[in-house]
Amino acid sequence: MSLRTRDATLVELMDDPHCDPRRLAATLRRFDLVNRLVAGWGTVYRTRLRPHLASLGRPARVLDLGSGGGDLVRRLAAATARDGLDVDVVGADPDPRAHAVATATPSPGNARFLCTDAASLVGRGEPFDAVVSNHVLHHLDDALPAVVDASLALSQGVVLHGDIARGSLAYGLYAVGITPLAPGTFLRTDGLRSIRRSFTPAELRTALAATGGSWQVSTPAPFRVLAEGRGRA
Repeated sequence: MSLRTRDATLVELMDDPHCDPRRLAATLRRFDLVNRLVAGWGTVYRTRLRPHLASLGRPARVLDLGSGGGDLVRRLAAATARDGLDVDVVGADPDPRAHAVATATPSPGNARFLCTDAASLVGRGEPFDAVVSNHVLHHLDDALPAVVDASLALSQGVVLHGDIARGSLAYGLYAVGITPLAPGTFLRTDGLRSIRRSFTPAELRTALAATGGSWQVSTPAPFRVLAEGRGRA
């Protein structure tokens, strides 16, 4: 198996509508810990999102597209409240299974969840002050242009798409490190498939350039890639 080429043919187990619902729910709940360990959002929040929200000088709204079990929504809601910022954080995911997990998990008062997709939110005409996503881009193939365009249409401020940067070291470390957390979940199989499906920074720059938007791609943390854009809402 080579990681030199992105393998977009792989299908993650949790994307199967007929997968084991108990293992899916356990996977979504355990993402809270996994993402705190590896997703790099602490750095992205401190260096990109918090300064932007603080500069507004007014109440703000943040949207997390493809929010899954809601761990990033809860984390950002808690962080903004801790920092004295008046921010509502909204998670949107079209999968009712993910929505059920998100709404069943205790959340800060400034967090809420919608079972909907990006196109429907654009149709509502509700702008946000920032739009983010975590581990969404590598799931997208033909839908990538539409989703990233929708994220720009929904934001009147920053747009931040965080994902995995594909590489052999990331693959090897994850294969070993996830083992204690994987029982009863899809974390090991799907995590390794996610890495194989993910973009390198150069590949992501090329993919986003083809969408017609203006994006900057960086690596804010080890094994991470971040696409930054400016909304047009």
